[in-house]
Amino acid sequence: MSRIGKLPVSLPEKVSVEMLPGNVLKVKGPLGELSQKVDPDIKVTVEDNEIKFERPTDQPRHRSMHGLYRALVHNMVEGVSKGFETRQELVGVGYRVAAQGQLLTFSLGYSHEIQLMLAPEVTAEVPNVKKGENPVLILRSNDKQLLGQVAAKVRSLRKPEPYKGKGIKFVGEQLRRKAGKTAAAK
Repeated sequence: MSRIGKLPVSLPEKVSVEMLPGNVLKVKGPLGELSQKVDPDIKVTVEDNEIKFERPTDQPRHRSMHGLYRALVHNMVEGVSKGFETRQELVGVGYRVAAQGQLLTFSLGYSHEIQLMLAPEVTAEVPNVKKGENPVLILRSNDKQLLGQVAAKVRSLRKPEPYKGKGIKFVGEQLRRKAGKTAAAK
């Protein structure tokens, strides 16, 4: 039995779930609503403020979908009740980011500025930084998948390099550093 799949998803207050035709699960909460199509082989039941998932057989395909859909629905429930947040740090001299609504403008050491339009479900915030600190970009959304895709897109604009660590990295991320060239021994 899937360890993840057999755990029920508990529903917090103010979160409601309904099963729509076509095996679509819709979750509503204070931060919005999300929907996910569930494979018809996976049986979904909602009772006593819990969502339970059952699979028909122990085939590898059913086993993998059992845990997958439970995790997706759990992330949806958590997203509409609490929301998700990622923090990214811009490390480098002159690296900056500015947020005007859904438009992010980056200055990342290229000869031009980079502009990135965010999806309407994602909000961006750039707190003021003290002198000597790196700028931080905070992205928030109720959709964990979308937030991860946007964060990966932002990071791909200037990935951290292994020698000085310059680039866009997640706050708390441990980078693998390399030693630079050493002077020739005489």
